[in-house]
Amino acid sequence: MSAPTCRLMGRLIGVSLGPGAADLITRRAWDQLQRAEPLWTYPLRSLKTESYALAIAQRSGLALPADAQALVFPMTHDAEKLARAWLRAATQVLPVLQSGRDVLFLVEGDASTYATFGHLERTLRGLAPELQVEIIPGITSFHASCARLQIPFSEQDDTVAIVPAAYGVEMVERLLDDFDTLVLMKVKPLIDELIDLLERRQLLEKGCFVEKAGAPEERVLRGAELLSLRGSKVNYLSLLLVKNDQRQRGERIKGCKKKSAPQSNNTEDGS
Repeated sequence: MSAPTCRLMGRLIGVSLGPGAADLITRRAWDQLQRAEPLWTYPLRSLKTESYALAIAQRSGLALPADAQALVFPMTHDAEKLARAWLRAATQVLPVLQSGRDVLFLVEGDASTYATFGHLERTLRGLAPELQVEIIPGITSFHASCARLQIPFSEQDDTVAIVPAAYGVEMVERLLDDFDTLVLMKVKPLIDELIDLLERRQLLEKGCFVEKAGAPEERVLRGAELLSLRGSKVNYLSLLLVKNDQRQRGERIKGCKKKSAPQSNNTEDGS
């Protein structure tokens, strides 16, 4: 009598969908979305909101599978509430993985960049250390924004900082002294203060605001157009790019050049 075979655990696959445009979904992500077997899961802030990641997938013409599941990740800084939410999401999909079925987690942008995927992965690994994970990289909102604006994200030896604006205007001002390109994510709560800062530092003309990069409802404002944002509401999926040409650069170490091998003076003597 043969020994019973063990069912392999399914894989958790983070499917990065890019910033919003259906044609920015990579071929690797698209191939995963075409598979019939995996369970689709997607993040929600609450059961009363819609999933932006799911909207990107549906925008591509794909129908939502009948058994797709929403996973709730609340917008809060309360560590205990977050831990409970991550555990609920992990225990929701763990039986599916244990049955041998793959689980796709849809992510806007890139799954390794300010994404909820990391929280889900770590929690599941704590429950099932044998879990296999695949992460499909995607186009970030700031790279899509630079392409849309036709400005370089970085050149040659530029320094770059990517910072949630929630750290405050004082930190942003300190960073301006050290970085050529500043990407401020999630600027919604501080948009007025950030515009004031750019005006005071005479960098308003070097600022670009992008809301829902790559999506049909994308909004782009540059330079003095940023002033129209004062007192207005902006979407959570908004960023501010600042190209700081005033930064004082220190001395830089030149890159090493490959030295050519010294030529030998020896000749073949037949020995």
